[in-house]
Amino acid sequence: MLTATQSNLATPDGSPRGSKHGRVEAGKLLKVLVIDDHFLIREALRGMLKELGNQVIIVEAKDGRQGMQLIAEHADIGLILLELNLPDRDGFAVLSELRERHPTTSVVVLSARQDRESVAKALDLGALGFIPKSGRREIVLSALKLVFAGGIYIPPEILVCEDLPLPKPALTRLAADTARVTPGDLGLTGRQLDVLALMMQGKSNKAICRVLELALPTVKNHVTAVLKALKVTNRTEAVIAVGELGWELPRVAKS
Repeated sequence: MLTATQSNLATPDGSPRGSKHGRVEAGKLLKVLVIDDHFLIREALRGMLKELGNQVIIVEAKDGRQGMQLIAEHADIGLILLELNLPDRDGFAVLSELRERHPTTSVVVLSARQDRESVAKALDLGALGFIPKSGRREIVLSALKLVFAGGIYIPPEILVCEDLPLPKPALTRLAADTARVTPGDLGLTGRQLDVLALMMQGKSNKAICRVLELALPTVKNHVTAVLKALKVTNRTEAVIAVGELGWELPRVAKS
């Protein structure tokens, strides 16, 4: 059964939060869609979201079909929390369809899976982050807070394990000079930083076009330049590299 629950969301200090996932401003609500087949998990998430404090509407679906139906009916959904193990469809297929049909809506995977391959694949498909359900409650809460603050959560294990399926030589070279490397040092322009900031939010090339009002070939050129500057080959590696470099990227508003 699909339900809707209203709760609150605020910054840790109690101030109103404005996020790229749907700005929470006075008199406005943030609508979050939870797609998970386990009622108890949805109930637990509902409780956690209530703890985060400002007004949020939580919409729930028990499978991929209901999830796609709800997002079609609710154009104001700003964030989707997606389980990969769904009873009717592969979660990656749902994620891919969401990024294609609703590229401006942020999707975070919150799944029982936590293997490195699943994390990397979800990020490559445009997920804004990956939160393992197996984490302690306080860790899941902190990850959700980071997401609502406009950040990307990646399980720490993906950065430290030796069997990480992502090539790391370039990331290691960059990390060695983390304290000294700036975007300017790598030759990144202001517009390329705007593109990188939107990439970090999980935005597709088409979504970046809409936000920055640029042609698709121009955005593709900027993405290529960003990946080359960071010495990485895909968006997942770019997210990890920026995290290691500790950059604070600009907030990007529609021009």
